[in-house]
Amino acid sequence: MHMLVPPSMQTLSMRIASSYFSALILIACVFAPSVRSETWPTWRGQAGDNHAASGNQVPENWDLTSGKNIVWKTAIPGRGHSSPVVTDDAIFLTTADNEKKTQSLLKLDRESGKLIGETVLHRNGLPERIHPSNSHASPTPAFDGQHLFVCFHTNDSIVLSKVTPEGQIDWQKKVCDFKPDQFQFGYGASPVIEDNVVIVAAEYDGAGCGLYGLDRETGKQVWKAPRPINLSFSSPIVATVGGTRQLFLAGASTINSYDPADGKLLWSIDESTDAICGTVVWDDRNVFISGGYPGKGTWCVSGDGTKVRVWDNRVKCYEQSLLRFGDHLLALDDNGIGHCIDANDGESVWKKRLFDGKVSASPLLVADRIYTASEDGGVVVISTNTEKCEILAENQTGNSIFASPVVVDNRLYLRPAVGFGQDRQEYLVAIGRSAAGPPK
Repeated sequence: MHMLVPPSMQTLSMRIASSYFSALILIACVFAPSVRSETWPTWRGQAGDNHAASGNQVPENWDLTSGKNIVWKTAIPGRGHSSPVVTDDAIFLTTADNEKKTQSLLKLDRESGKLIGETVLHRNGLPERIHPSNSHASPTPAFDGQHLFVCFHTNDSIVLSKVTPEGQIDWQKKVCDFKPDQFQFGYGASPVIEDNVVIVAAEYDGAGCGLYGLDRETGKQVWKAPRPINLSFSSPIVATVGGTRQLFLAGASTINSYDPADGKLLWSIDESTDAICGTVVWDDRNVFISGGYPGKGTWCVSGDGTKVRVWDNRVKCYEQSLLRFGDHLLALDDNGIGHCIDANDGESVWKKRLFDGKVSASPLLVADRIYTASEDGGVVVISTNTEKCEILAENQTGNSIFASPVVVDNRLYLRPAVGFGQDRQEYLVAIGRSAAGPPK
C-alpha cells in the first residue's frame, strides 16, 4: 500500500532532504584532504636531486619571439641568479637592483605570472666587488610550507630573513661576518631546511667562516660547525645515504658529512679541491661532487662513513652541479661538453659538445629527458639514453641564462635575460602547453 503525501508535505520533505544533502557536501569539503599543486620549495627541489616529480611533461621546443609554447613571460626588475621557488599559489624569486642598491624577494602569481609583490629586505648594503659571473642575488630561498627563508650577502655579512608569503618580515638575523680578503667574489650558497633548523654555509677566508644551524622559529643559532678558512661556494644538502640522514658539504679539498640536527661532524675525507660551487649528489651508497679551483675533477666517495674513495676522474663542473639519473651521472663541464659517466666506476659512457659557450645552470631531469642551459641563453634537451648522446631539441632563449631551471605541474620555468649592458632585461618565463596544442 502506498501512502499519499500532500504536496505541501512533499515540498517540505524535499527541502529537508536538500538541506541535509548540502550539509553533507559542506562537511565533506571541510574535512576532505585538500588537493595541493606540486611545489618546488628549495634549491634543487623537494628531494634535493634536481628531478621533476614523476608524470611531468614539458615541451622540447619553444620560442620567445613567436610565443610558441610560452605560457607567460614576466619582466623581472634587477638581476639575480637564484632559481624560482614555487609554492601552492605563487612563485618567489630574489633579485638585486644595483641602481637602487636594494635586495628583494619578488612574488609572482603562479597562474598568470603577474608580479604581485616585492619585499625589499636590504638597502645600501651591496658588496663593492663580486665576480663578474656572480650576482647580488644568487642564493635560492627555502620554503617550509609557511615561511620563506632568504639569504643575502649584505653589509659585509650573511643575513637570513624569515618572510611570510604575504611579504611580512618576521625576523632578520645576521648569521656571521662575510668579508672575503683574497678573493672578493661574492656569495652563492642557498639555505636548506631540515626539521626545525635552517642551515646556512658561509665559507671565506675570515673568522666567521662556518656552517650554521639556526632555529626556524626564532632565528637563534642552534649550532655552528667549524670550517677551514677557505673561500668556497657550495650549497649544503641533506640526504639519506647508507641508511643515515646526513648533511653534506664539499670544499676546502674535503667532502664532509654532518649530523643536521646538531652540526657534529660524522665523517670527512680529503677529496675534491679548494673551491667548490656545485652541490653534492648521491645514490643509496655513495656521494659525488665535481669542481673546481685550483684542481679539477669529479670525485665519488662512500657515503657510509668508511671514507673510501670509490673513483675520480678529470671532468670539471665548477659552477653547475652534477645530475644523477639511474646508475649514471651527467656532468656538463665548464666548456659546454656533456659527459655521461657510469656512477659505479667513473668511466665515460659518452661525451658530446652541447654548447659552444660556458655553463652555470645545473641540468634538470624531467621524465626521460634532461634540460641543460648555457650562459649565452642556449637550452639543449637530451635523452637519458646512456648508449649515445641523443639531442632532442635546441632552443635559443634570450641572451643569457645563469639560474637553474625548474619544472612544476607540466611547466618549465626559465630565468633568461634579453639584451646586453644597459639594455639587459631579465624575465621569468613559464613554458608549457600552448594554445596551438600539446607540447611537441
